[in-house]
Amino acid sequence: MTNLDGRVALVTGAARGIGAEIARTYARAGARVGVLDLEEDLTRETVASIEKDGGRALGLGADVADAAQVERAVERLVEEFGGLDIVVNNAGVTRDNLLFKMTEDDWDTVVNVHMRGVFLVTRAAQKIMVERRYGRVINISSTSALGNRGQANYSAAKAGIQGFTRTTAIELGPFGVTVNSIGPGYVDTEMTRATAERLGVPAERRLADVAATLPMRRAGRPADIANAALFLAAEESGFVTGQVLYVDGGRSVR
Repeated sequence: MTNLDGRVALVTGAARGIGAEIARTYARAGARVGVLDLEEDLTRETVASIEKDGGRALGLGADVADAAQVERAVERLVEEFGGLDIVVNNAGVTRDNLLFKMTEDDWDTVVNVHMRGVFLVTRAAQKIMVERRYGRVINISSTSALGNRGQANYSAAKAGIQGFTRTTAIELGPFGVTVNSIGPGYVDTEMTRATAERLGVPAERRLADVAATLPMRRAGRPADIANAALFLAAEESGFVTGQVLYVDGGRSVR
């Protein structure tokens, strides 16, 4: 396994799902992990699971779209663990609807959490990384960036994250900081199951329907995304930057 001993990581949206799995994977690899979500209480389960396995984690509460809260969370993590080497911008929400039904609040909520959140967290982290001349920034995009019915807001935000990734890779590369993006396909998480149920489709049926359309014939699992995030976080991956790695069972090549 990739060795992250001595590294400090921050994972946003880490109370559950993909973010929680990335946090646990990093901790197993030896990193000390800041587990950030909207409220600190939400992070307790992830933190406890890391500590139960002998790792070190710090629960942090912050709205990633609020600059002051982001700055405080990063400062607290640095004070506790002595630095910041890896950031995973995973926090996200969905407000799906067809364009003619989509409200301004639907649009603003999704764009603020995804795009503004990625900007604010990366801006706060890069100050530390540039000074240390080392860093790994990993932004969670989505295959929805390629277009997905009923997700104009989400698709636009995830495509914007890819542009942000490429540009910041150019800016931060000279300081030893890589910036990459992961584009998950349909992943079996609490959020996707809740979305299916809200649409009146049993979660297991939705998973089976998705699997039937993919070359790999299965939906994704949080561990699939966490393994990609581990690769991009490694010191040995220092020549990989500005890339979008789709982890989608083959959807993006069809």
